[in-house]
Amino acid sequence: MSCGTTTGTSTIYELPASKPFSGFESLSPNFASIRRIFAAIVLACVVACAGPAGFAQTGAIMIAIDKMAPGAAPADFEFARTGQGGPGQWAVAADASAATGLAIEQTSTDRTDYRFPLAIYRPVSASNVDVTVRFKAVAGKVDQAGGVAVRLIDADNYYVVRANALEDNVRFYRVVKGRREELEGANTKVRANEWHQLGLRAEGQRFTITFDGKQLFTATDRTIVGAGKVALWTKADSVTRFDRIEIRTLP
Repeated sequence: MSCGTTTGTSTIYELPASKPFSGFESLSPNFASIRRIFAAIVLACVVACAGPAGFAQTGAIMIAIDKMAPGAAPADFEFARTGQGGPGQWAVAADASAATGLAIEQTSTDRTDYRFPLAIYRPVSASNVDVTVRFKAVAGKVDQAGGVAVRLIDADNYYVVRANALEDNVRFYRVVKGRREELEGANTKVRANEWHQLGLRAEGQRFTITFDGKQLFTATDRTIVGAGKVALWTKADSVTRFDRIEIRTLP
């Protein structure tokens, strides 16, 4: 480095020529890596915040009865009752004719007529939902019924479709403040001790009911419009088994 030359009273310093700074060029690949890492962190945060329940709200869920313990209460369910009489008794039962060899069964034989045991599936809450379930009416003197409820706010407010092997019909009800009111129905053969598929699709004010894979009827109602739980349903002394419970949330 030159110390400079003196011209009159001023000293002029001469600095060596420098090359343009190339640090950003050398760092650019690192910036791309940092960007990728940052995006991964953001995605991980979103997943963590959503949690299992967040993902349970979209798409289709087939309840894994085969992962449940025989003789125990079914996992991820809570239990309630509409009407009078004793509580329901829900357990996982061995059944060689079930899809996975296990079914969810209501075994109480309390004969109180206005009594509707519920097994409420906790992980899902939705307004628009498509639910299908297989059920088998095993026994019952007062009733041999099985059903599925949607938009369940509590044990006294929900919609339910049920099939009855003693009456050979399928009925769709609105339950408000514990009072059940029929909205629509159809007569069809419901055989005891045989598996049948029952479906309920709720979209806005429109409800579509299917039985054994065929559309049976539709109904419209605006009473309960918000999100609610999905539940299995029986009546009076019905001993009923359920399997292949599929819940699909809709936009």
